[in-house]
Amino acid sequence: MQSQITLPPETAATQARRRSGREARRQERTGTRRDLGCAYIVRGIPTYDVMGEESLSRIEAAADRILAETGIEFRDDPEALDLWRRAGAEVSGVLVRFPPGLLREILRTAPAEFTQHARNPANSVRIGGRNVVFAPSYGSPFVMDLDRGRRFGTLEDFENFIKLAQSSPWFHHSGGTICEPTDIPVNKRHLDMVYAHVRYSDRAFLGSVTAEDRAQDSVEMARILFGADFADRNCVIMGNFNVNSPLVWDGTMTKGMRAYARAGQGCVLVPFILGGAMGPVTSAGAIAQSLAETMAGCALTQLERPGAPVVFGNFLSSMNLRTGSPTFGTPEPAIGSMVVGQLARRLKLPLRCSGNFTTSKLPDAQAMMEGTMSMLAAIHCGANYILHSAGFLDGLLSMSYEKFMLDADLCGALHSYLKGIEVSDDQLAVDAFAEVGPGNHFFGCAHTMAHYETAFWDSDLSDNEAFEKWEAAGSSDAASRANRLWKKRLAEYEAPPLDPATDEALREFIARRKAAVPDMWY
Repeated sequence: MQSQITLPPETAATQARRRSGREARRQERTGTRRDLGCAYIVRGIPTYDVMGEESLSRIEAAADRILAETGIEFRDDPEALDLWRRAGAEVSGVLVRFPPGLLREILRTAPAEFTQHARNPANSVRIGGRNVVFAPSYGSPFVMDLDRGRRFGTLEDFENFIKLAQSSPWFHHSGGTICEPTDIPVNKRHLDMVYAHVRYSDRAFLGSVTAEDRAQDSVEMARILFGADFADRNCVIMGNFNVNSPLVWDGTMTKGMRAYARAGQGCVLVPFILGGAMGPVTSAGAIAQSLAETMAGCALTQLERPGAPVVFGNFLSSMNLRTGSPTFGTPEPAIGSMVVGQLARRLKLPLRCSGNFTTSKLPDAQAMMEGTMSMLAAIHCGANYILHSAGFLDGLLSMSYEKFMLDADLCGALHSYLKGIEVSDDQLAVDAFAEVGPGNHFFGCAHTMAHYETAFWDSDLSDNEAFEKWEAAGSSDAASRANRLWKKRLAEYEAPPLDPATDEALREFIARRKAAVPDMWY
């Protein structure tokens, strides 16, 4: 049974503050928050290219040597080995070595941009080029909030996060495994997760990748939702696949990604490299490793089906070499992401890179400091699809309700940041100087009034009042305000309409697939 959501009592001072003119205007705007957003961002600022041609060429040459001399293992997938053999790679057992230039030639068929369709066409996203797509965090077994603390995720939590993302104008994609619904059997939860994305969001989404049959189920559910003919001709679902670094692609991943590619659906292929554990401690070496692993995975999708959508992914991270603990939101991976962006653009592939990362255990200053560093790296490196945009806490072990809302606010700010600065007669405001003159203020001039509601981004959570007013209202911090806001959003949530016949067909498919196999909890 769904738990009842109740709002905490407010002080009289807080109620009075909510009646203020500024708050009333904000409430009027937040009543139609979706109208403030966009299907995706088209960046108005350039990417930040931090590395010169000579150094980029040396990294590419190092990756080519890794591929040709050390090679990559493709385990438990004989069909993948056959594809490589026919493509001209050297296959010895499960080890595959690649002649220089082979992977780049294969990747020529991969699209530089593609559209992932949403069931609401207005929310379809364009991935690649100058486009930026924000999606929630992915993969946490635990969830947490200020009221109940840290606990295993459930299907209710999973659905709640989808509802919160759907309620925000600052996300463009519903994501995938926002948290693990551990109250559902492992071999069946993918059906509930995909259905939750369909039912509670009308944005694009990710399917399951944890087994080949689960990938196939995800694709089939997308075919039911969009219609087989449309799904056969368009990208309507993607899967996020990880390399088993260092230098191993295992059959669970390659069979799943080939299933997506075979159906013409998108694959996001991502090494997860902890410097000093799954890769070298030096950034240049980790970047070369990442380039080698990702090119091999992306090329395999093209051998399965030339022209299948594929996203060049990357997840660089550091670790505490004294304790062995992973660290996130640190400067070395952030600057490394800039270089990865340059390498992906040289391959003419869409990019997933970086995100809002932190090892903090609370939605606190550490969380926002580390998250902002890594999120800005994603923005400036040119990432097109930014998974982990919101909710990431505890080194990805926990999905936080309060952090989700704080990160959503940051995503809103980044919409304005990515627009850049428009230069026009109106924006230069020369006429406003003539109206106001020297020594006077601009508050009431015609130019200010014309731009009053749109000039600046307006946070849902920041407190910009005077200290005395903040104190009188209860002295709440950002996490407490986020706690109230996520409860309010869930209480006000309304599901987007879904065709009843489609809903029934999806439910029938889920029931049939669940009845076909016994529950498995591991």
